[in-house]
Amino acid sequence: MMASRDDSTGLTVRELRVVFDTSRGPIFAVDGVALDVAPGEVMGLVGESGSGKSVSLRAVARLLHANARVTGSVRWRGQELLSLSDDQMLPIRGAQIGIIFQEPMAALNPVLPIGLQIEESLIAHTTMDKAQRQARALQLLDQVGIASGATRLAQFPHEFSGGMRQRAMIAIALAASPALLLADEPTTALDVTIQDQILRLLLRLKDELGMALLLVTHDLGVVAETCTRVAVMYAGRVCETGPTADVFANPHHAYTAALLRAMPGSGPAQAKLIPIPGMAPRLDAPSPGCAFAPRCTVSEPLCTTTRPPFVQEATRSSACYGRARL
Repeated sequence: MMASRDDSTGLTVRELRVVFDTSRGPIFAVDGVALDVAPGEVMGLVGESGSGKSVSLRAVARLLHANARVTGSVRWRGQELLSLSDDQMLPIRGAQIGIIFQEPMAALNPVLPIGLQIEESLIAHTTMDKAQRQARALQLLDQVGIASGATRLAQFPHEFSGGMRQRAMIAIALAASPALLLADEPTTALDVTIQDQILRLLLRLKDELGMALLLVTHDLGVVAETCTRVAVMYAGRVCETGPTADVFANPHHAYTAALLRAMPGSGPAQAKLIPIPGMAPRLDAPSPGCAFAPRCTVSEPLCTTTRPPFVQEATRSSACYGRARL
């Protein structure tokens, strides 16, 4: 259980659950997630692929498929988002909460020029006329570091490089000046140089625009460089949260410790990496205990039968019976 806080200004998620109904039975993709993102904060959400990070982000923005059953609480500036109708979400999604999707080529419309895709957001969320929208689109391209804006606005996504497409996605997400930016692995498939540029760009824009940023990634190095706080997810559950420096220096959950041991550069030069044994669990049959227990080196019988409770200590919270043995 996370400590209570004033939820009238930022994002507060409590007991968020997402179940997908499929022909093979229910898939429990998100299982009781709790998160806080304060105004102006950079929060990282990390974990292996399939941990539920992207689904959690899409649940916050109400962008899941019709077969998803979502329960719990998602409060934005004191307003419960899960109880709103689709029409009531329109002035929030895109205007107050911007979204950068994981794969630009899948998220951008291939048959519309970039300028029109930026204008679509401005039409939906502002009262600007056409001249004002075009001026704003040029300003946005300049903000995200795309030169020759007038030419670029008329071009299509396939005419942009991978890094440029990602910058265009950021421009679209920022069009209506949101207060919270949800970034779903914004550096996926980019080389390290472009990745660094995109991350620096996001941090600069966060400071310039006063936004909060919720960054989903599987790269702990990215989190260490960019995030003030981090939440670690495994099998649809948050297992540890706290200030990034504290969590990485002294993990309180066995999964966090295992992730750090498997991270390149975390040990002596030329030392072998220590992989996490086994496989992530199936999501169609949640464990009654700790989901990480079958792969854990410090588990005990209780771990497999009873879900460990969250223990709150100052700015840290974690759910691990074996913390003392890490």
